[in-house]
Amino acid sequence: MAFNQAVGSQVVHRDGGPIRVVIIEDMREVREGLTMLINGTPGFHCAGSYRSMREALDRISDESADVILTDIGLPGMSGIEGARILRERLPSVPILALTVYDNDEKIFAALCAGASGYLLKNTPPAKLLESLTEALNGGAPMSPEVARRVVEIFRDFHPPEQAEYRLTPQEVQLLKLLVDGHHYKTAAQELGITTSTVSFHLKNIYAKLQVHSKTEAVAKALREHLV
Repeated sequence: MAFNQAVGSQVVHRDGGPIRVVIIEDMREVREGLTMLINGTPGFHCAGSYRSMREALDRISDESADVILTDIGLPGMSGIEGARILRERLPSVPILALTVYDNDEKIFAALCAGASGYLLKNTPPAKLLESLTEALNGGAPMSPEVARRVVEIFRDFHPPEQAEYRLTPQEVQLLKLLVDGHHYKTAAQELGITTSTVSFHLKNIYAKLQVHSKTEAVAKALREHLV
C-alpha cells in the first residue's frame, strides 16, 4: 500500500477544523503509513494511532475522533468485536474496516457489528481519503470488490417463504431492538424489563434461531426478514 504518493482531495471540514481520524492497526509499517498519509493531507489529522483494539478502547472518546479506521485481523480482540463495542459507546462516530479479508463471512460480520464501510488494503490513498469523508457525511464506502460481493450475497439469497421460529411478540420486539443497534441495557429500558430478563429472552431467541451470538441473531433476522 503506497501511502506516500501525492493526494488531491476535496475535504468537508468538521466545524472549520480537520477531520480527526483514529487508526487501529497492528502492523507498524501500515499504521505509520496511514498516519503519514492522513497528517500529510490538508483537512485531515490523525487523532490517535493504536496497535490493538484494547489500547484503542481505553483511549478513544467521541471528543477525540470523527472517523475510526480499523483493521479486522487484530491480535487479541478482533476489529469486528471491537467495532461492536465502539458502536455502542460512540454511536455517532463512523467506523471503517480496512482489511485484507474479502470473504462473505467477514464482510457481513463487520457490517452487522456496526461498520459504516468496508475497504480493502489495496485501496488507493486518494480513494481512502475520499471514503473517510464519505463516511463522515453519512455514506457507506466500500471497495468495488466488496460492494460486488454484498450485491451477490443479497441476490443469491432466497429466504424461506415462511420461516417458523415461533418467536413470541416480546422476543420479536427484542430482536428488532438488537437489529436497530441496542445493547442489553438500552433494550431493557425500551422494553421496561431488567437486563436479566433480556438475557433470558436472548437465550430463547438463540435456541429458536439456532444461533450462538447476538451478531448471528441479527444477521439471521436481517437475512430472513424476521423483524
